[in-house]
Amino acid sequence: MLPLSTLADLQRSYSRRWFMKECGLGLGSVALASMLGEAQGAVPGVNPQAPKAPPFPAKAKNVIFLFMGGAPSHIDLFDNKPVLREMDGKSPPAELLKGYQSAFIRPENKLLGSKFAFKHYGQSGMEMAEILPHIGSHADDIAFIRSMHTDAFNHAPAQILMSTGSQQFGRPSLGSWVSYGLGSENANLPGFVVMSSGTKGPSGGNANWSSGFLPTVHDGVTFNSTGDPVLYLSNPKGITREAQRRTIDAVNFLNHKRYESIGDPEINSRVAAFEMAFRMQDVAPEVTDISLEPASVREMYGAEPGKSSFANNCLLARRLIERGVRFVELFHESWDQHGNLVGGLKKNCLDVDKACAALIQDLKQRGLLDETLIIWGGEFGRTPMVQGGSDGRDHHPNAFTMWMAGGGVKGGVQLGKTDELGFNAVEDRVHVHDLNATILHLLGFDHTKLVHRAQGRDFRLTDVHGHVVRKVLA
Repeated sequence: MLPLSTLADLQRSYSRRWFMKECGLGLGSVALASMLGEAQGAVPGVNPQAPKAPPFPAKAKNVIFLFMGGAPSHIDLFDNKPVLREMDGKSPPAELLKGYQSAFIRPENKLLGSKFAFKHYGQSGMEMAEILPHIGSHADDIAFIRSMHTDAFNHAPAQILMSTGSQQFGRPSLGSWVSYGLGSENANLPGFVVMSSGTKGPSGGNANWSSGFLPTVHDGVTFNSTGDPVLYLSNPKGITREAQRRTIDAVNFLNHKRYESIGDPEINSRVAAFEMAFRMQDVAPEVTDISLEPASVREMYGAEPGKSSFANNCLLARRLIERGVRFVELFHESWDQHGNLVGGLKKNCLDVDKACAALIQDLKQRGLLDETLIIWGGEFGRTPMVQGGSDGRDHHPNAFTMWMAGGGVKGGVQLGKTDELGFNAVEDRVHVHDLNATILHLLGFDHTKLVHRAQGRDFRLTDVHGHVVRKVLA
């Protein structure tokens, strides 16, 4: 509670006569401070998203995270298991199941071999399923991590763990940490943008892109690939641009007076959000209009203006990165194949394969791949045991595959192995915390030192865990 003297000061400072007398000069000072802050990044509290240099030399400046929500089956896409095919329909070894927990099936369900043929791609001979030919064409640009593992076996907690380093709600997300550490290179667009496609939104919801206890200016901002690019971006009828500017100026003036009185940094985040939203009304419609791209580029992605699709979002991600957006995350929540495994995977790969490859190729052609880190993967893997009769797999945290490209990653690399059934990661095991530590390392951070004090202690993305996976670094 504020002292009475402070409340009295506030009442005097907000008197109608004082406001009318000083409003013009006050708003001019606020505008000047804002311009100085944006130009120099040196006025404390004015521009919380001013660009910052990382503490160490960085390989990557930007990140595009292609989050395959629902968990793709590593066994059917990336991790060929001939022995599993030979044991199709047999019971798994009893010793393999000791202490094992599954989400829905009985662990002793019969084994299920993949129904897809695998091929070798590129000079590196990378092995992938034949239903990913376009990604396969970029095998020599990609580093595969075939030994991922995690702590959660249900979607929401596993997605939140991947995104925030914790299964509990309330922690800052990876994109928010990156925005907090590096700021934004474009004053007219958010530093962290999120888009979604597929059959539904991510199970973990907004917690996947929340800023948690970091300033809210580092929240992920959701963009749409159809209609208004951002909700409520257009002014209501009867509200002119000039009237909106005057309203924002007046609100910002009051917010700055409040900040001078109580010093709450969240007030500055609110001011920055108002200003960002106003500027976005000018730039966001152009940025998100993929019809401005040449027809050959749209065809390369499989993008169609006016439709909601993963392909459109990939093209839009490139346009955002090109304009200085620091972190773009695309959720495609369609991979939870408890049944209809073959049909579902064929459809999903048709939806994402071409666009993922086009993103790599497009960034490479524009000279942006070396400074843009691409990450592809879901929250866990799928069981070698069958679910849904003969055509499904359950959740599986013990082993899964993710891949990375660009931004300081060594192409044509295959790191880690699983056992002959794809059940456990057994060589060069990589935890979610290790992945996040590696991402931050490529951006120029020691993951143990990018911290924020909250609730009486220092927090970091990787908590007290994580090691940089140096074998995938260029």
